[in-house]
Amino acid sequence: MTNSDSKKNAFLSEVLSGLNQYPKRLSSKYFYDEKGDKLFQKIMSLPEYYLTRKEFEILERQHEAIFSAILKVTHDFNLVELGAGDGLKTRILLRYLKSKPDVNFTYFPVDFSGSVLKELEEKTLHELPGIDIKPLQSSYREAMKLRPWENGKPTLILFLGSNIGNFDLEEAKDILNQIAAGCQTHDWVLLGIDLKKDPEIILKAYNDSHGVTKEFNFNLLDRINRELSANFDRNNFKHWPTYNPITGECRSYLVSLKNQQVTFSEAGKIVSFEAFEPIWTETSRKYGISEIQSLAANAGFKVVDFFNDTEDYFTDVLWQRV
Repeated sequence: MTNSDSKKNAFLSEVLSGLNQYPKRLSSKYFYDEKGDKLFQKIMSLPEYYLTRKEFEILERQHEAIFSAILKVTHDFNLVELGAGDGLKTRILLRYLKSKPDVNFTYFPVDFSGSVLKELEEKTLHELPGIDIKPLQSSYREAMKLRPWENGKPTLILFLGSNIGNFDLEEAKDILNQIAAGCQTHDWVLLGIDLKKDPEIILKAYNDSHGVTKEFNFNLLDRINRELSANFDRNNFKHWPTYNPITGECRSYLVSLKNQQVTFSEAGKIVSFEAFEPIWTETSRKYGISEIQSLAANAGFKVVDFFNDTEDYFTDVLWQRV
């Protein structure tokens, strides 16, 4: 079996498992095929999608303060980024580190998308030639098990872009425990976290007026049709985002508009939908400051400092393993 066959089988297995549970669910990690990557780049530039702008502001204005705690301890370390994406924000940090002649580091960008990693590596080396970069195509969990950066040096793990918000609370705790297990004492984690705020502002970020987020969700059905020989008809589904200010969870659903069946012809499987039955496609969880402090303590970290944007919409919080 080729690596491509193995990935296709894993994709099929996860999709069928998710569509046969209650509620039906599809993993948002499969949003990111080539078209999905491009759609997400568009989402990040939308006026309603404040998250990217706010984190850019933090990193541009406060990168020296963020690194001050680390550079007091070491000038030779690993820089690991989970869910690296296009690396645009991270290059703010890389430029700063490269400007310090006495700082030595290796950059390990980790992402599930091979096409994104290839583009990230090309752009990083074009802008910052000579940087020691070692991309790893992997999920967060696999990366923290493999830990190819383990070399005895201190490590700073970047988990930016509100990636931790893509998990529900128990999943987030599990991911953070796995990150902690892969850290040496005194290693650092810089977490980008979207803060709780006016519910209207949050909901608009996931229901933009241009319909890009809607297309981002529907592209997952198109990908399943193309790669898994299914016959989803997107006209039979409605994109429906919600926000719960108690839990801080913004969720996206694709709601079946009628009783219908979807056939996976190659696999010989049929999935039935009742009218108005949802597929849960995405979670984007927001946190309060006290909740972030609890997350840190639960995973065995101490909070070093919070770095917020001027409107307190977003924070990059620095933790240290204890």
